[in-house]
Amino acid sequence: MIQTIIAFLFIGLIIAGIFVSPFLVKQRRSRLKHRPFPPLWHTIIENNLPIYLRLSPAERRRLQGHIQVFLAEKQFIGCQELQVTEEMKLTIAAVACLLLLNERGKYFPKLSSILIYPSTYFVTQTVATSDYVLEEKREARLGESWVKDQVVLSWEQVQQDTRSWRDGHNVVLHEFAHQLDQEDGKAEGVPILPRKSDYPIWAKVMTEEYQRLCNDVQEGKNSVINSYGATNPAEFFAVATETFFEKPQQLLKNHPTLYELLQPYYQLDPVQWV
Repeated sequence: MIQTIIAFLFIGLIIAGIFVSPFLVKQRRSRLKHRPFPPLWHTIIENNLPIYLRLSPAERRRLQGHIQVFLAEKQFIGCQELQVTEEMKLTIAAVACLLLLNERGKYFPKLSSILIYPSTYFVTQTVATSDYVLEEKREARLGESWVKDQVVLSWEQVQQDTRSWRDGHNVVLHEFAHQLDQEDGKAEGVPILPRKSDYPIWAKVMTEEYQRLCNDVQEGKNSVINSYGATNPAEFFAVATETFFEKPQQLLKNHPTLYELLQPYYQLDPVQWV
C-alpha cells in the first residue's frame, strides 16, 4: 500500500513538473527582459551592431530583453587561452538575438555553450577517399553549429563581419540560423514553422530558390546569395538568412519570393533598416 502511494506521489510530481517548469521558465525570462539595460551595454551594441540604431524603438527594446535572457542562459567559453570579454558576449548575443525578434519565445533551446576562438581554427576530419581508405584532413574553419549543444565562432571573423555588415557574410547569423534549423534534431534547411500549412509553401519556395542558385553557380552567374548556399539545403537556409539581414534590398529585388517567405518567418522587414 505504501509503495503504491509513493508511486502515485512520484507520478504526480513528474506531471506537476511538466506543467510548472515551462511556467517558471517563462516567469524568469520575463523578469530578465525587464531588467534595466546597462548604459555601457548600449554603447557596446551601438558600436558593434551597425543596424542597431536603425531598429524601431520597439524592436530595440525587444532585442535588449532577448539579450538579457540569452546572456543569462548561455555559457561563453574562450578557446586557445582567449579571455572572453563583455564586448564579445554582447556582440554575439546582439547579432544572434536578431533572429529571435519574431517573439516565438524560444532561445535556441538545444544550445548551451558558445565556444570562441581568437581567429581561424582547425579541425581534423576523417574522410573516406574510397570504400576501404580513410584519410585524415585538417580543415580551417570560422564557425560551426552542432546539433546537440554548441556553436563555435572565430572572434576575428565576428569582428570583421560587424565592421562590414552589408557584404552579405555574417558568421553569427549563419551559425545561429543553423541552430534554428536544427531545433527538430535535423539539419535540412527547414526550421520549425508556426503552422503545418506553412511547410508545403516553404518546401516549394526553398527548393526552387536553392535549385536556381545551384544553376547560377554551375553556369558561373553572379548572385546576391553567396555561392556557398549551393552546398546543400541546410547551408542555403543559413546563407539566405545572412542575405535577408545584410542585403535585404538586393534580395527583395532579385529574389522577391524568397524575401517574402523569410519576412513572415522572422516577422521582420530589414528593408526598413537600410
